[in-house]
Amino acid sequence: MRRVLTVLAAGVPLAAAVCLPTASAAPAEGSAATTTACSTPSVKAPAGTEVESVTAVRQEGGTIHGTGILGGVVSDVPAFCQVTVTLTHPGDNDHARVQTWLPDQGWNGRLQAIGGSAYGAGDNGVGLGTAVKDGYATTTTDAGVGDVLDTSWVLNSNGQVNAGLLKNFASRSQHEAAVVSKQVVGSVYGKRAAYAYFNGCSTGGRQGYMEAQRYPDDYDGILANAPAINWDEFEVATLWPQVVMNNEKTYPTPCEFEAFTDAAVKACDPLDGVKDGLVNDPARCDFDPRRLIGTKVVCNGEELTITAADAAVVRKIWDGPRDTSGKKLWSGVPIGANLKGLAETETGTDGTAKGKPFQVPALWVQLFLKKDPSFDLTKITYSQFTELFRQSQAEYDKIIGTDEPDLSAFRNAGGKLLSWHGQADQYIPTQGTVGYRKQVEQKLGGTKKVDDFYRLFLVPNTVHCGLNMGDGATDDLGALRAWVEQGKAPKTLPAALININGEQVNRDLCAYPGVSRYKGHGDPAAASSFRCVLQPRY
Repeated sequence: MRRVLTVLAAGVPLAAAVCLPTASAAPAEGSAATTTACSTPSVKAPAGTEVESVTAVRQEGGTIHGTGILGGVVSDVPAFCQVTVTLTHPGDNDHARVQTWLPDQGWNGRLQAIGGSAYGAGDNGVGLGTAVKDGYATTTTDAGVGDVLDTSWVLNSNGQVNAGLLKNFASRSQHEAAVVSKQVVGSVYGKRAAYAYFNGCSTGGRQGYMEAQRYPDDYDGILANAPAINWDEFEVATLWPQVVMNNEKTYPTPCEFEAFTDAAVKACDPLDGVKDGLVNDPARCDFDPRRLIGTKVVCNGEELTITAADAAVVRKIWDGPRDTSGKKLWSGVPIGANLKGLAETETGTDGTAKGKPFQVPALWVQLFLKKDPSFDLTKITYSQFTELFRQSQAEYDKIIGTDEPDLSAFRNAGGKLLSWHGQADQYIPTQGTVGYRKQVEQKLGGTKKVDDFYRLFLVPNTVHCGLNMGDGATDDLGALRAWVEQGKAPKTLPAALININGEQVNRDLCAYPGVSRYKGHGDPAAASSFRCVLQPRY
């Protein structure tokens, strides 16, 4: 889900995050320059499917315009062969398309699969075009569902969740895309790909983790960023800010939310040893929003005074959902993240403020849990919220939870999993990914053993899927390739970041559980002025 969610926060209809490859790659060893004739390949149906059709069309490339809400453009794409394989699962009446784009010339010998966004299972063309431009054969699947906010497939004519399409979206279509695309590459080029990679963020990140958990032999390397794992839990949890505002009958303005965030960042910026405009470890930030009670905020020319009720709402949102007995259910919005993402408000026709729920969790609760598109989310009480959270766990964890910590099969297959997650992610709480990583360590023997095949990097002041999308940049795909192909495990992930002042600073992102600390001397904008240290767990 890369760009979608960020665009939605800006008031544009949701565009969940497109996962864009970040670097070209030299030809894999033994892969010569390859020219494709673009003939229709023979494809054997993956287990449990039937092949409905196979087409091959040569495309001239040039400028690719992304489809759907996400849109986007990639230019200077070289000519490629577009192979489309449509699969169906007997009895499910579905039609899942697998698209594989193969460069006419200059194939680098690798396959790169591109993940999806929000409720869209695959790429809209921009990621595919970028991968082709970088020399990859590339693939994606629509899983038989629609665009990123198209949920018309969810409920069948009986008002029940379409189990076949949910299974496609959750897991099986991504695996089938891997099986099909490998066949297509082998048929069109006359040889198999030397390496296969998966690249996704948000929904695409979840898909990457699902591949590692359930289909460990599909990919040599998986780049899965800001992953929407623990789907059944965090989707309900991210409705919490709206539930809080509705139950407290308090709707802070965007300016007031921003004042709380700015104050917290200012207070916690020095925790890494220097004021550099970055909060390196937001989970340690204990800023109390009640410190702003009585503060004046000017919003659209109007002076507002922050109240105790405003502070109480922010405190609950940062803390995260709890049940009525006070037991914590999930992590809250990270301190430093834009509160408008999940706590957006709007003015009603009567001039009063009301909540405006983020569409992804709203649709999850309405369609998958209540199975009623007209269900009124504003009426959810705290106790009902707990019931919905537990219902989602019970009904969907085994289908789409993507939280199995036993990655031993992926490890034993030689796979490498690399992830980064923004510390200012306004849609998917960063600590959910940290929690999963801890579970993997507990299951598989601790940090060092897990580091052999799975590394996580937390990125300061970076929004949902923001790295490489305007909030800084890093060659994450290049780092993954070096790990897979040369055995060079990334101790750090060099990145250019944007601090809260809009200035670019360089950092070597630390592999979890390491955190960045200032050495006490040197330019705060230079990576060389910082080192990675181990922070006590919390």
